[in-house]
Amino acid sequence: MIDTHCHLDVARFDADRDAVLRRAWAAGLTGLVVPAIGPDAWEALLGWPARDARVQVALGIHPQHLPQLPEADDAAHLARLDALLESGVALAVGECGLDGPSEAGAPMARQLRVFDAHVQLARRHRLPLLVHCYRAHPHLQRYLETAGVPEAGLLLHSYSGSAELTPRYARLGCHFSFAGPLTFPEARRPLDALRKIPPERLMVETDAPDQPPHPHRGERNEPAHLPLVIAAMERALERPLSAELHANTLRFFGRERWS
Repeated sequence: MIDTHCHLDVARFDADRDAVLRRAWAAGLTGLVVPAIGPDAWEALLGWPARDARVQVALGIHPQHLPQLPEADDAAHLARLDALLESGVALAVGECGLDGPSEAGAPMARQLRVFDAHVQLARRHRLPLLVHCYRAHPHLQRYLETAGVPEAGLLLHSYSGSAELTPRYARLGCHFSFAGPLTFPEARRPLDALRKIPPERLMVETDAPDQPPHPHRGERNEPAHLPLVIAAMERALERPLSAELHANTLRFFGRERWS
């Protein structure tokens, strides 16, 4: 099992990060992807895979982080990101994307400019893209219909689109990952979307420390909870998924990253 999206670098794990990792390996995980949310995290993250190759990293600017960053610095941050990606350590570009609730502090026009820059970096460095989209699907769909998906792939993390929207993203070449909300007893929308996804495009994540699965709602999430998400997916699709999800993840990110 590989957790394709968890933020183990954030402060909420500072007190027990090593114990969190031990619990993840004990739960059967064999790898993690830790995507950056802002420029302050980039250099520190790049040192992690050398210490433990099971932990791979991605570099990007989260759209919810944009309101905290001066717009005048966007070009400088993106140029620095380009330079850091040259090292070849990051296995993907992201987390990046579009976020409707953040429009008050980062207008959608700015979000789209920064997102487009991430797409161009993914193309330039031949890396997949890790995309956040929340309450902004019309903007993302219009963008992708025009610009297309980077050749190395695009993963819609913690997918929140409807079952009706899912085939449109699939036709564009997107991949999809699900997190804890899929496990909630009242879950309907994510399960309906899950059933519309081509099997070879499906992955799984925790998004720790956020989005804890049932029965851990209200607690800090962690990668050791990944089997709960997989189990909920298996119940919905009525078939075993662990081997399929693992193969999809290795194919998307590159098998050599966890060899």
